[in-house]
Amino acid sequence: MRKPTRSPADPRQRRAPIRAASRGGLPAGVRGAALVLGLLATATAGLTACGNGGSNSSENTASATAPGSSPTTATPSPTTTSASPTATHTTAVPPPANTATAKPASCISRAISGMSQSQQVGQLFMSAVSTSGMTGAQAAAITGGRVGSVFLMGHSSAGTATVKRVTDQVKKLAPSVKGVTVRMIISTDQEGGEVQVLSGPGFSSIPTAVQQGKLSPSTLQKDAKTWGQQLRAAGVTMNLAPVADTVPPNLVNVNAPIGKLQREYGTDPAAVATHSTAFLKGMLQAGVITSAKHFPGLGRVTGNTDFSAGVTDATTAANDPYLQPFRSAVKAGTPFVMVSSAIYSKIDPNTQAAFSSAVMRDLLRGSLGFKGAIISDDLGAAVAVSDHTPAQRAVDFLKAGGNVVLTVKPSDIVPMTSAVLSRMPTDSALRSAVSDSLRRVLTAKQNAGLLTC
Repeated sequence: MRKPTRSPADPRQRRAPIRAASRGGLPAGVRGAALVLGLLATATAGLTACGNGGSNSSENTASATAPGSSPTTATPSPTTTSASPTATHTTAVPPPANTATAKPASCISRAISGMSQSQQVGQLFMSAVSTSGMTGAQAAAITGGRVGSVFLMGHSSAGTATVKRVTDQVKKLAPSVKGVTVRMIISTDQEGGEVQVLSGPGFSSIPTAVQQGKLSPSTLQKDAKTWGQQLRAAGVTMNLAPVADTVPPNLVNVNAPIGKLQREYGTDPAAVATHSTAFLKGMLQAGVITSAKHFPGLGRVTGNTDFSAGVTDATTAANDPYLQPFRSAVKAGTPFVMVSSAIYSKIDPNTQAAFSSAVMRDLLRGSLGFKGAIISDDLGAAVAVSDHTPAQRAVDFLKAGGNVVLTVKPSDIVPMTSAVLSRMPTDSALRSAVSDSLRRVLTAKQNAGLLTC
């Protein structure tokens, strides 16, 4: 998590605010209550069959199915109806011969079958775009990697209208998939205080999390809904927030990623759980995808993974009370959780959380029951992962149970996606991980109204 800078033109700038050790289009006003219900649903909610939809031109030359996924062959659907509960006699009506109707494939299955393999892999990556305007290199990374999500980086005080012009540009780069519409997830760090990327006309001045923690939960939820609506008006569909890390009182002034930037909602896990969840619920009510972070917590470290290698938490355990805010976020239906790049010696002493199956599969999915998508903190410019090549970072993250690779370096996208594609033919574990990740990401998009048939 870098300390935010205010110069979006600086090519070396990295998601200053929100990436303190973490990093980690839908038209505004559309879908109303239905969208909110979709976002509040867990990412593994049963897939709903879609009706016929308009078709788009397809990039793929062959109808590819997700590696390891089951075929989408239509299955017969019964044509008889059950008798009324009040009827005294029921006569079974056999279906007409040879006219059984086919059950339509789910929208997600249709999307997968309409994608090329490169498009499938691209859905698992989030690249960066400057808030001041998308550069040619940034656009090339998105199209070259078939990227399905972007992160707006660099503080902007230009206001809603200017940001909307940038997000409209990004939306035009969404993949063309036969028979379905798959839109981009467009995210940013809009926590508050120093970690508020977007400001200016149309955006409220959001207080720090420390200040938010002093509000009543109901007031904070209402405020967060307003802040979320402002994001939607600017074309932003995901907020990489809230911070669910708890910083103990004795570390507030030395905890570089969270405490020093006042990103914590309090120094007690219960208080953090209450307020981070209120923020999360408000965002979801506004139709904005959330990502609780930075699992399993960055409140007990001193170093910032953006700038330091070997950052280690020697306290947090698998049954730790400091996991309460993350449990609360999962229960509240957060579609995403961001995993940190620190090492947790009491959980997996030899592996950074972003590459740890013990952290992501055993703890987050197994113990906490999270069914949604796991996104990485920055796997591009962060010093914590500099000992891995970009290719290794992407492959290791996905194989360990992660689902979306976030990098603030667009130049990493093609090497990362190419590595995954080249390894898949001979690596069954990677193929399975890609298939699982693709369905989780597309489920989140469908619930957010970004995938339609």
